Amino acid sequence: MGLISRLFNQKEEIEIKKINDNSLEYPNISMCEFLYQASLKYSKLSALEYYGKNISYARLYAKIEIVARSLKTIGVSEKDRVAICMPNTPEAIIMFYAINMVGGVASMIHPLSSENEIEYYLELSNSKYILTLDLFADKVIKIAKKINLNKVIVSEASNSMFHLMRRAINFYDGFKNFIYPEDNKKIVYNSKVIKWNDFYDLGFIYDGEYKANVKGSDEAVILFSGGTTGKPKGVRLTNNNFNALSVQCINEFSEAMAGDSVLVILPIFHGFGLGVSIHTELTHGMKCILIPRFKTSDFARLIKKYKPVFLTGVPTMYEALISNVDNTNYLKCVKYCICGGDLLDSSLRTRVNNYLLLHGSNTQIRVGYGLTESTAACILTPNYYYKDNAIGKPFADTLVKIVKPGTTKNLKNNRTGEICISGPTVMLGYLNEDEETNRTIRIHDDGKKWLHTGDLGYIDKSGIVFFSSRLKRMIVTSGYNVYPSYLEKIIDSHPAVDTCIVVGISHNYKKQVPVACIKLKDNYYPSEELTLDIKKYCAESISKYAMPYKYEYIKQVPKTIIGKINYKKLEDDCEKKYGTKNS
Repeated sequence: MGLISRLFNQKEEIEIKKINDNSLEYPNISMCEFLYQASLKYSKLSALEYYGKNISYARLYAKIEIVARSLKTIGVSEKDRVAICMPNTPEAIIMFYAINMVGGVASMIHPLSSENEIEYYLELSNSKYILTLDLFADKVIKIAKKINLNKVIVSEASNSMFHLMRRAINFYDGFKNFIYPEDNKKIVYNSKVIKWNDFYDLGFIYDGEYKANVKGSDEAVILFSGGTTGKPKGVRLTNNNFNALSVQCINEFSEAMAGDSVLVILPIFHGFGLGVSIHTELTHGMKCILIPRFKTSDFARLIKKYKPVFLTGVPTMYEALISNVDNTNYLKCVKYCICGGDLLDSSLRTRVNNYLLLHGSNTQIRVGYGLTESTAACILTPNYYYKDNAIGKPFADTLVKIVKPGTTKNLKNNRTGEICISGPTVMLGYLNEDEETNRTIRIHDDGKKWLHTGDLGYIDKSGIVFFSSRLKRMIVTSGYNVYPSYLEKIIDSHPAVDTCIVVGISHNYKKQVPVACIKLKDNYYPSEELTLDIKKYCAESISKYAMPYKYEYIKQVPKTIIGKINYKKLEDDCEKKYGTKNS
């Protein structure tokens, strides 16, 4: 289908429709239809930029239509779940919206997940098709044979680059380390393993119907989260969840314009990256600058190169930014600076704001809060506001209350309890986990559906929400949630391990990292060989970002006076030995 072109070669104001001063109007349509509306209005503006190559809104939507036809050609039907195991590339974005167009569900998988994790995610979501990068294809193909996937589609990170850049990368024979330093074994293509370009070409020969009648309330995305217990769970999110997030985010940034750009460093398999940094921008005429692999040392260089208007990141990224020695006004382009994923302490916040000002930007960093279960973001601090542990005010049409833990009983202002959230971005529930869903989402006396976050906090008299601590054991490393109980279960199953307790310690850049405190079985003794064997064992089932930072051998598990595990003592001991808090 052709697009009705409207030529807009300069930035335009973004219209947000309001029902009244306190409520917004949300499109009850598919995510792809929301993007289509933007493509009509902003057809000539750039939607994606990837290594200097731009894809316009008109071209992006046309590519999505072709890939939707390709999906139908290989047999994808409505409600089918299709996995995307990719970094931030145009092919991943195109596939995401094409799955939505045909009425499927996109299951987003971290490409650095272990083989066992990927297999678990595919089986949990019952996905029969997967898009992955050539650098990860070897492990995905192994899994595909084991669980009999219908099709593995293999993309290259260089597919959407300029031709000369692709040639240069291949010429220097360093491409296998260009995006991720993985062994890139030769891929055998066959009827079940197909190259992206060949898959894409299938769309040109399909002449049947490919646009499904997708409702806003339909399940559209599965993101994986530890939930409230740490066991990996599939979070079921709808079109309306993502569309509401998009409208709410733009409402928070009233001066944002179509044509503004965002540096997309946060990954698409993370709710913050997919919802806040991709879908919000692409449904409002903005440009997403895709960064497939990010090193903290590259942050300043990327800003200088691409001059983004929006920066979205986690505290470790901003810590790296302010360590860059530069006397120019290279941050003059930055109008919005958002921090999520973890708390931003007052010292770092002050240093970031001073750095922004000294390098040409008048903005200040704003702290946000959210969970995968609330489609990433739902609370944000006001402009130029900061207090220690403040996470802000709820988005429009989002309600926050504090309840006594384990109950639905409301607490008064300034009383600490569990943070609960109600609003249009709250998930449908967990995939195949009715009991955990019912424990996490509850109907309160007011008749509303409330998400129990597992986080403790309070609300002051001005309506600002403050974070205090977590009900559940959790370590946040570089913005990713790592659940000690999940790591412990895996390490406990090693034949030499009697008991493992995982605690978090401070780290200069990652903020926190896990340490595995291991009590060995009788007749096993600490050694470098044993540690290497345990590491190898962990790598089979634990993602790289969640792997223990250190392995500490202990003779006994310390207990409190009432006989419970003394996590605090282990944490203090490991902090003194390995942490950076006091260094």
